[in-house]
Amino acid sequence: MSAKGLIIGAGLLGATLGIGSVAAPDLLAAGSAHLAAAAAERARVEASVYFAGCREARSAGVAPLNAGDPGYSEGMDGDGDGIACEDY
Repeated sequence: MSAKGLIIGAGLLGATLGIGSVAAPDLLAAGSAHLAAAAAERARVEASVYFAGCREARSAGVAPLNAGDPGYSEGMDGDGDGIACEDY
């Protein structure tokens, strides 16, 4: 759910329950903290994935790797198209 959706939902819930708009900032802060924690966990996992080469990535069953995927490196992307260890 987007932050805007959280704010609207919190406002509607607050109006229904009669608690005003105080809940919206609290929900937005909680949502932001959750997103930040999820992003940090993803970065940690991505940084921990390493393949010595395409043979190792294929053996792990993750090839081809797209730029941004855990384990992707430009060194394994021979033609520089953002796809490493692709089938030729």
